[in-house]
Amino acid sequence: MGFGPPPATHNLAIGVVVGVLVAMTLFARRVAHLTETHRELITHDDGTATAVYTVTGELFFASSNDLYTQFDYAHDPHKVVIDLSDSHVWDASTVASLDAITTKYDRKDKTVEIVGLNTNSAERHDRLTGQLAGH
Repeated sequence: MGFGPPPATHNLAIGVVVGVLVAMTLFARRVAHLTETHRELITHDDGTATAVYTVTGELFFASSNDLYTQFDYAHDPHKVVIDLSDSHVWDASTVASLDAITTKYDRKDKTVEIVGLNTNSAERHDRLTGQLAGH
């Protein structure tokens, strides 16, 4: 007869699953902050300007939430380019963020061009853009 509290479980698989979930969560939080956005204002010979945003890093549910806040919607010129050459779109939440960004610029009568998507990201973006609720 043993004394003390009973063990939580004798099933090792539960411990492994919990450990994997904790590791995945910590990893997602860590890499979410490795995404950067840089803005460059380019003035053309005709006096017009273009804001070019270069986004680097992996874009997925944890990092795409912050992406929406990285743009200067009120002060950007009429034309905005989002360069994703150094990024990869991994999931629908990133497409929803890009939709939200373009919608916000559209409401301010500004045009957005998304460039530099790699093949997988472009396919994902083309398939999901405009299909997600709320955008």
